Amino acid sequence: MTTTYIYAFASVAVVSLVSLIGVFALSLKEELMRKYVFTFISLAIGALLGDAFIHLIPEALEKSTNPTLTSTLVIAGILLFFILEKFLHWHHHGEDQEETQIHPVGKLVLVSDGVHNFIDGVIIGASFLISLPVGIATTLAVILHEIPQEVGDFAVLLHSGYSKTRALWLNFLSALLSILGLIFILVLNQTEEAITLFFLPIAAGGFIYIAVADLIPELHKTKEVKYSVMQITAIVAGVLAMIALVLFE
Repeated sequence: MTTTYIYAFASVAVVSLVSLIGVFALSLKEELMRKYVFTFISLAIGALLGDAFIHLIPEALEKSTNPTLTSTLVIAGILLFFILEKFLHWHHHGEDQEETQIHPVGKLVLVSDGVHNFIDGVIIGASFLISLPVGIATTLAVILHEIPQEVGDFAVLLHSGYSKTRALWLNFLSALLSILGLIFILVLNQTEEAITLFFLPIAAGGFIYIAVADLIPELHKTKEVKYSVMQITAIVAGVLAMIALVLFE
């Protein structure tokens, strides 16, 4: 059991570091990042929708004995993030001038990414509780999944008004939640079916809400055909990346 714990914690640490390395590499040229921010936001839209509809919802339905409950939890996730964004907007209007320069969608993405990282930790931990090979395979899949996800999230943070340094720091704090997820599942010592039944559909609903309600409207701010084609291509690329991950599961 000690060996399982060591492998599980090492895997979560690697997943967090890989995400931060990818974001850090892109952050070296902030001006270039801002120039193509809408392309990366488009990538995030594809990754979020692809993750929700290709990975999270099917996996939740596969493990569920009550599809109606699972579907209801997806809707609950959408409503939950709608309410959360309402709260952030209310809080946003009550802050000082410096803080109001940060768009609420940036905070919402941080919350969703934190939930996502927590779930990653839960799934990795649960996989290692099943067996070492399953845990390693799941870790590899999560690493491949995190790269497009974190690139898009970092772009959204910059677009929301965060500085490069603050965006990196907040991403690091968000990544630490995967460790909490791992500890959570190891303490419970339960298989992933018992946990993902509720976490996955709610997270999927949150991802759908962010992609459709917050990010897609941002793309309508650019009207040029050239940029529109780039955005559509990036969205498709994000979805295809999520489809490709099915081969590793």
